[in-house]
Parts: sequence; structure tokens; C-alpha cells
Amino acid sequence: MKGAQALVGSLVGAGVDVCFMNPGTSEMHVVRALDDVPAMRGVLTLFEGVATGAADAYARLTGRPAAVLLHLGPGLGNGLANLHNARRAGSPLLCVVGAHATDHVRHDAPLESDITAVARTVSGWVHTSGTARDVADDAMRAVAATAADGGRIATLVLPADVSWSEGGDTAPPRTTATPEPPSPLRVDRAAEAVRAPGAVLLLGGPALSARAMDAAGRIAAATGTRLLVETFPRCWDTGAGRPAAEKLGYAAERALDQLTGASSLVLAGARSPVAFFGYPDRPGDLVPQGCPVVGLADAASDAEAALTELADRVAGGVAAEPAPHHAPEPGPGPLDVRSLCAAVAATLPQDAIVIDESVTASAVLAPALRTAAPHTQLALTGGAIGQGPPAAVGAAIAAPDRPVVAVQAEGSALYTLQALWTQAREQLDVTTVIVHNASYAILRVELGRTGAGEVARSGRAARMLDLTDPVPDFTALATGFGVPARRVTTTEDLLDALRWAQAEPGPHLIEAMVPPPA
Repeated sequence: MKGAQALVGSLVGAGVDVCFMNPGTSEMHVVRALDDVPAMRGVLTLFEGVATGAADAYARLTGRPAAVLLHLGPGLGNGLANLHNARRAGSPLLCVVGAHATDHVRHDAPLESDITAVARTVSGWVHTSGTARDVADDAMRAVAATAADGGRIATLVLPADVSWSEGGDTAPPRTTATPEPPSPLRVDRAAEAVRAPGAVLLLGGPALSARAMDAAGRIAAATGTRLLVETFPRCWDTGAGRPAAEKLGYAAERALDQLTGASSLVLAGARSPVAFFGYPDRPGDLVPQGCPVVGLADAASDAEAALTELADRVAGGVAAEPAPHHAPEPGPGPLDVRSLCAAVAATLPQDAIVIDESVTASAVLAPALRTAAPHTQLALTGGAIGQGPPAAVGAAIAAPDRPVVAVQAEGSALYTLQALWTQAREQLDVTTVIVHNASYAILRVELGRTGAGEVARSGRAARMLDLTDPVPDFTALATGFGVPARRVTTTEDLLDALRWAQAEPGPHLIEAMVPPPA
């Protein structure tokens, strides 16, 4: 058995049966192994960043790794931004990177590079297979490594000659790590904290499942503790019927307002909050001075169990207060960000998956969705834009029975728009709503917040912050990738387009034209 066939067969035996890929010459034997191991689903993408972003979303929703197949160091480099997001999300992800044949490395061919050095910037485990007989066991060690520390990236470098050589055999799966059980001492400290008036419970990472949110809601109902959710949640079960929680603001000023007056900050699956960037004369640490931080469960802990134990301790038979289902349709008229978000909330299907890379619109989208139909949200965990379209691919493959709605800023969509081609090829049930204001609106905001000053509507600086001259035509671009598309300018047209997209199988794109920021 060739090394590539042993690799693919062993992965399927370990439950890794989806591989997102953008392969090249050094990976051809792995591609060929798809015919030998039909249980492995290969999903072709046109850009490595689509493959890595799709694998991230797949892992967030299923809790198990997908494989990613990339071509040499440059291919890994192209996928790095969404691997960064996956690392920040704590996603279990297995990255297989092809390398030159061992004997060819000495020639320093044009694509030769230090793959291991690049991989270590995002990976918790990196290894290069040496022989065909080793590759299956190496793959099982990689799969086991993805479960460590609550979820991480494992990168297996596979030289071409290891793929094509005989001598491999499939290997049995290795035991994977399990989350740490709740710490009694941490639960005791958290119980003392939430019983005091003014406590804040910050939820993140693995503490955003339906079960964890219900436990958090019980704690809030019994003690008056305020619930906040990390700014960019990796996988959040929310909406009507689930306890209401507010997202921590992206802007440091907003987050500081939300945390002001907290008697203590209890962390469940979330990190202690810091500002996303450093700003002149503003604090980077967002914890109010004198507010103690109490760690209940970190990313490697069983946050669900910890919250449940804490709820049993302080809430007794108290039930969580569910958010009502109240998402009325916006009135007719010209479209703006507020009516766009209201329309998405009003038409959101039951149990949908929402991919939120709406950037500046996210501050409006979050409260609009709070009382929409129950759903799961995936957000931009690491801040590296271009995650939305690939994440929609991974989400739709991870949960084919659930509709996916991607609310997507136009600037970041252009980073990975090739994902639409994969959506069309795989006939994925994805509705993408492009929030199109022809501007890098977030950068206009940041220009003032960093102290760089205001920018006029014309001039050299302004030209760096807008997307006009020419204005991208997403309707034409989507159609070119095989995805039906409409452009809308009014609320009533958007509502009609959303129902059109959700009534038909397969992917659709809606280009929603909204005014540029003031």
C-alpha cells in the first residue's frame, strides 16, 4: 500500500472523512487515493484560504477535525489567515502539507521553503513523515494532537516520495484527549463571586453551546449576574428560547462601559478581555480597576459541565428566562444597515447557522438576532478577514440539514470570493447577504480612533478607504461562479430576495446596497 493510501484510509478510520483541498504536484498521490478510499469526501477549493476557513467552521460545528490538503510552503502561506482564525477559535484541524520529494530538496527548486517554520506560527503540533510505513501512525498522532488543549491545529508535512512509496498500512486510531473536569475550587470561587451583587459572567469558546447557555441563564435568573459573550464567538447557540446575552463591544470604549461597575468578572471559556488594538491614551486591559477576575473554566476545560455545576450550586430549581421570539419585518423604504439586519432576523429559518463577517454592521446585527429564531452564530474569532465565505462552505458541509445564512461585508468578501464556486459545485444551502456600502467603513472609524485624524470624502487618504472607481459588481461575480444572485436597494426587495433564496435549494447571493457611512 502506498503511503498516501495509508494516510487517507487511516484518517477515515479515525472519523476524519472530509478533506478540503487545493492540491498541487506533490499531493497527486493523495488525490488519487480518494478513488481507493471512497469514504473520504474531497472538497475542492480554488484558494487555500477557502480550504482552511471551511475546515475551521466544520470543526467548530462538529467538534471533530476535517483535513486540509495544501501544496508546499506557499500553499500553506496562502491559507495562513484562516488558520490563524482557527487557532484563535480553538478548532481541531488537521493540516496536511505536501513537500518536495526527499531527494529533490537538495536542488533548492523554486517552490522549496521552510514549511515547518511557517506551520509553527499557527500549529500546536508539527511533524514530517519520513517513510511510507510511518505515515499512518503519524496521521493518528496528528488526529490525537488536534484534541489537545481544547482543540488545536496539527500539521503533518508529507514529502512526495513518502506518498508514492510502497510499504504503508492503515493504523488504528489513537486515544484523544478529553476536556478537564470542573475544578471544585474554581466552582467554589465562582459561586462566591456570582452571589455578590454586580457580578459579570463572560462566556466564550466552549461555553456557548445550548446546554452551557441554559446553565448560564439559570445563574443569571437566580443571582442577577449579567451575561456577556465574547466579541467574536466561535460557535454560539442563541436566539429565541435561549437566555439573552449581550456581546462584548468591539470598540474598547463600548466594552469598558459594559464592564463598568462589575464587582467581579467570572470567565467561562473566555479569555480576560483586552482591546483589539492599542490606541493613544486608552487602556489595553478592559477589566475595570479593582475588579477581580475569577476563572471558572478555560478553553481546555469542560465548560458546559462547569457552568452546570455552578448553576446547580447557586440556582437550585430556578429556570433560565428564555428570550422571546420577536423579529418583526422592517417597514418598506430605502435599505440601510438597520433595516437590512432586521430583515435578516425576521426571515431567519429555524435552526439556521449564521456566519457573521458583517464587520461594522455586526453591532446592529447582534441585537437584531437576539430574538430571532433559534440559531447558531459563527464569528471572526481571530480578526483575519476573509473568513465568512469559506466558513459558509464548511458549515453547510458539517450540517447539511441546516440552512446557512452568511452576512458578509463586501470588502472582506473579496478576499475569498472563490468560495462561491465551491458552494455552487457542492450545491450547498447557503444564502450570502453582501452588505455593500462601497467603503472600508471600519477603517474610516479606526482612522479617528487611532488619532490619525478625520479624512475628507476626496483626496489620497480617502481613496485608500473606499471601494469605488470601479464599484465591485457582486451580482455579476456570483453569477460567474455559478451562484444565482440579485441586487436590492429597498427593504421590501431584500425581504423578497431572502424568501426567494431560502425557498430554492443550493447557494444564492443577495447584494444589498446600503448608504456609505456618514
